[in-house]
Amino acid sequence: MTVTQSEPVTDGQAATDECPGGSHEPPEALVSKVGACVATPIHPRPAGQDRYTISEVAEHTGLSAHTLRWYERIGLMPHVDRTHTGQRRFTNRDLDWLSLVTKLRLTGMPVADMVRYAEMVRAGTGTFAERRDLLTAHREDVRQRIAELQSTLDVLDYKIGIYTDGGRP
Repeated sequence: MTVTQSEPVTDGQAATDECPGGSHEPPEALVSKVGACVATPIHPRPAGQDRYTISEVAEHTGLSAHTLRWYERIGLMPHVDRTHTGQRRFTNRDLDWLSLVTKLRLTGMPVADMVRYAEMVRAGTGTFAERRDLLTAHREDVRQRIAELQSTLDVLDYKIGIYTDGGRP
């Protein structure tokens, strides 16, 4: 098995292993996944021209070159191809993976869990249940934090309302 996080599709865009289009499931099984994948990623170059330098990836993703190297070093990134001179060459698949990693990081997933998830993805389909369990537990954490933030937002709205109404509660 190769070390990739996604499967290419014909129009130059890629679908990650978490999005419809990258799996071989029947359409009815994909319906529940559609909400998880807002849009198919758009890459800076069309298919067949997807070799990016680390500086191009840094500019496209907003991640620093240092962070990209660190992700690779800790096993969060799959093996990144290199030129004969040793320069990293990222692909559209790598960009898709980095998009997912960025979203997981944004939700507060610990790096250790992201690395564990990446290892499971590389291990193949036999880890689907473990991946589901990891993501399900993390989703519950995210939902709890959203509820806390909503409660905080309600307090802020109340206070703003007081000041907007001239100090009347």
